[in-house]
Amino acid sequence: MNEIKCTSYYSADNVFVNGSSCPKAGGDARAAFCCGFNDIKYCCDDPNSFFPYEYGYMWWLSVGALIGLSIAAVVLLAFLITVFVLCYLFIATKPSRLDNSLPLRAPGNISGQRWQHFVIIATCHYHRLANDIP
Repeated sequence: MNEIKCTSYYSADNVFVNGSSCPKAGGDARAAFCCGFNDIKYCCDDPNSFFPYEYGYMWWLSVGALIGLSIAAVVLLAFLITVFVLCYLFIATKPSRLDNSLPLRAPGNISGQRWQHFVIIATCHYHRLANDIP
């Protein structure tokens, strides 16, 4: 079997690592290629491999991301439905005319001068109550 030599390199911690041959003695016989970067080299079974990690952890990251995105989508959908329902209710229940239950003209049996007197007394009474004056 042909041995491939991984050349010496300096690790990310600036430590010199001696070169080795692939596959390593006692290791997986399929790991016949030297893979990695300038600061980490290892034996692998795929000459195009760049990472010395298994890909199982990526599956769990994907599941977590899918669950998070699903929850966010449900919350967004509930928010949008609430906004549309409230807008519909606001438009559908809008009164056709303004009704504040206050008469807009003086009753017919009070003359103009008596009406002005009534308004002045009512206004003074209101201000006394509003300012808590006995």
